[in-house]
Amino acid sequence: MPAPASTTERVQFGVFELDLQNAELRKSGVKVKLQEQPLKILQTLLENPGQIVTREELRGRIWPANTFVEFDQGLYNAMARLRDALGDASENPRFIQTVARRGYKFIAPVTLPAGESSPEISPKTEVSRWPWVHRWISSVLAGLLGGALLLVVVFGFDVAGAREWLRSRISPIRSLAVLPLQNLSNDPQQDYFADEMTDELITELAQVGNLRVISRTSAMSYKGTKKTLPQIARELNVDAVLEGSVVRSGDRVRITAQLIQAQGDRHIWAHSYERDLRNVLALQGEIARDIVGEVRANLRPTPSARQVNPESYEAYLRGRHDLNNATSEADLESSISNFQLAIAKNPQSGLAYSGLAVAYAALADFYRAPKEVMPKAKEAATRALHLDETLSEAHDALGWVEFAYEWNWPLAEQNLKRALELNPYNALAHDHYAYFLASLRGRDEAFAENQLARELDPFSLAILADSSFYFYMGRQYDRAIDQGQKALQLDPRCYTCRTYVALSEVQKGQFREATQEIEPVKFPEAAPIDVATTVSILALAGETTRATSLEKSLQVQMMQRYVCPYEVATGYTALGKKDDAFKWLQKSYEAHSICLIWLNSEPRFDPLRSDPRFAALVRQVGLPERN
Repeated sequence: MPAPASTTERVQFGVFELDLQNAELRKSGVKVKLQEQPLKILQTLLENPGQIVTREELRGRIWPANTFVEFDQGLYNAMARLRDALGDASENPRFIQTVARRGYKFIAPVTLPAGESSPEISPKTEVSRWPWVHRWISSVLAGLLGGALLLVVVFGFDVAGAREWLRSRISPIRSLAVLPLQNLSNDPQQDYFADEMTDELITELAQVGNLRVISRTSAMSYKGTKKTLPQIARELNVDAVLEGSVVRSGDRVRITAQLIQAQGDRHIWAHSYERDLRNVLALQGEIARDIVGEVRANLRPTPSARQVNPESYEAYLRGRHDLNNATSEADLESSISNFQLAIAKNPQSGLAYSGLAVAYAALADFYRAPKEVMPKAKEAATRALHLDETLSEAHDALGWVEFAYEWNWPLAEQNLKRALELNPYNALAHDHYAYFLASLRGRDEAFAENQLARELDPFSLAILADSSFYFYMGRQYDRAIDQGQKALQLDPRCYTCRTYVALSEVQKGQFREATQEIEPVKFPEAAPIDVATTVSILALAGETTRATSLEKSLQVQMMQRYVCPYEVATGYTALGKKDDAFKWLQKSYEAHSICLIWLNSEPRFDPLRSDPRFAALVRQVGLPERN
């Protein structure tokens, strides 16, 4: 490769300028985000404008010897990123021309900024020498030569042994985040498909025995982010990041994925997969196995991947997308409809039954009477496990129904533990087991379990909100407020989070702060259970008139929709109407309200504890006596 020859630190071409000293590409003075490998390719091409830079030269220059990557795919990905940053196209190139079967050529005029060198450099003119290039190439050659000599001595040209030796030089990967796969289908309507393929890949990788995988909610929060991969890895506390793209054309799916180690932004592995949609489960499994091979982890045995019905699987993915992004009753209903359609197209879809179980359970108490939806959730979860006993989500859903609705503690614990055994990184299962421990065992155990859930899914609104509620029930009000406020930073419209913060504030005597916190919690935006909770907050804050007025409006609402009787009882308790409170607690028992699992911990029921009717109700539910 020709040697360059000047002391310039910047190179210009068109509206772009490459700052060699700071390794930055700018467009009209504005920094363009570009990863290390595409940037090095650009530098290499600019050193040889108008000349072919071969693929072999790029391999030696860009991919160090201790990087394990499918070279063709890695080069393709890096070049695609570079062209994207330059607004270039391989079919009609302005900057980089592909030379078939040989390499690439930089075809645009290259100039040096005024004062750094003279004249414009045409594509066929040799660029002046840059000292850093000589130093960089010398160090690379020295490293390659030294490494090659060592490999000869140690392994006697044993390629497999050399690969293992080089792999051992890379820091171990014990934790991983799967970033949202980019939809490259040129169809925004396929965003749901890319999102849910990300979700399914996370679920598949969670089967890895000794690899911590960040849960979906936190991973999806980085969709469209401008943050660097090392920054994302630091925020999620992971060793590596998997990123990639999805292209769907009819019933064909192509996934391109690359594994990047956070330390040093090092590319470890890349590959492209293309399958028919009916073989998408096998595709997900293949990607997981390839990644497992790179990180030297252990993949738990899973049933052989079956072919899927494309129409059924698409409906399943739409249902999963609605469920994962649900913020209303309508979202959950849409999710249920899509899961039911998936089942109608393929009655053997355990995944669809599992998702259906979760969607039904999510309706309980917030929007629907538990007796209306929880038996359906149990039926769906049971059917899912009949089809595939290894579904962690289905065990978790069944355990939640047995715990929160049926109050069958032994079976609930059995299924919740089985869910965690199948997938130790199922953040929601850890959260549900924390509920179980908080209600029936020790609070310290519950806090520890909830901490695990937060570590696995640090940006999960639901888990942060539950954490706030655990601390409230444990009467650690400052910590409850802190967790609730963190949740509100993620979504200020989380009305449940607002009620949890206000509950702790009112217990601390911060009445003004509590009433301000719940000001936005109103119909129709807020769920009925959240509006009902504000009655007790207003009453405890001394605003009896407002509390009484709201309680009367709830009575009208109850004629049209389900309102959680447990929260109605807390309102009457705060208003000093004990008989009415016990009347509604009995209704809560008859409805099997999921809130009753907190009966013996709830601070708002302290005025009722000395009444024999309260102790009798605790025994009816089967809860242990409060410490």
